[in-house]
Amino acid sequence: MNPIDANYPTDLPEHTLFQQTANSLRAACLGLLQIGSPQDKATQVRVMAAERCPLNTAETFPEPPTLPGRPPRPLLVQPAQLKTRAVGTLEGRAGLIHALTHIEANAINLALDVVWRFAGMPADFYRDWWRVAQEEALHFELLNAHLNQMGFAYGDFPAHDGLWDMAERTKNDVLARLALVPRTLEARGLDATPAVRNRLVSVGDQAAAKILDIILRDEIGHVAIGNRWYRFLCNSRQLDPISTYAELALRYQAPILKGPFNLDARRAAGFTEAELLALQGTTGITTG
Repeated sequence: MNPIDANYPTDLPEHTLFQQTANSLRAACLGLLQIGSPQDKATQVRVMAAERCPLNTAETFPEPPTLPGRPPRPLLVQPAQLKTRAVGTLEGRAGLIHALTHIEANAINLALDVVWRFAGMPADFYRDWWRVAQEEALHFELLNAHLNQMGFAYGDFPAHDGLWDMAERTKNDVLARLALVPRTLEARGLDATPAVRNRLVSVGDQAAAKILDIILRDEIGHVAIGNRWYRFLCNSRQLDPISTYAELALRYQAPILKGPFNLDARRAAGFTEAELLALQGTTGITTG
């Protein structure tokens, strides 16, 4: 089955979009993932009515040679090469908003990738991650619009590719993907967002703070989805969630997480008390 053609107008009525060109939700997600413009990708994700696409949980697709579709900018560099700018300056604040916008652009890609890539999961798995993709698209649109209002555009600053790098490493194992992307790298956002919000409030950017309130609320739900399906797979494979996480983190070289941790948000996202104790431990590999 061929994915849909990514070269199409973005101002069409909803019913003329992917429902006519993709035979299933999962095929549509593969096509969406290949769109180069994150603005167009977010728009298409937001307007597509997934209920009009049949859901075939068993179908498989050949992987395109290049994923995800990306714009020519931003320049992707190693995290150590990114400059730290004072948030009190316009450029520094824009750089921070740009970094958050880049995270959300990657988050759309990650949700779409989970839907098309991993066959054989229950139907609710794909519906859950499609909803995540739509919410991540909204987050991107909100941050991108705010960045534009500041006089900057997505791509004006360099960025790093840590989120997608882990997606590449875990593309052959859905259990590893769930353990190390939503439950580790994206869950880190639960810890970081309150401090970032406070920095923006300190320089009078109340609009950005309100966007981060929306993002934190939704991201708790996204991490909860990761926890739900990670535990589903552990139960199905008769694996212990905590020791299995430690093994996967070591095998795939996941970052060791350090505090402070937003324990209330992590509890709301479904982490158990045993996982939170391990997270705060000194054993080296931590859950997250």
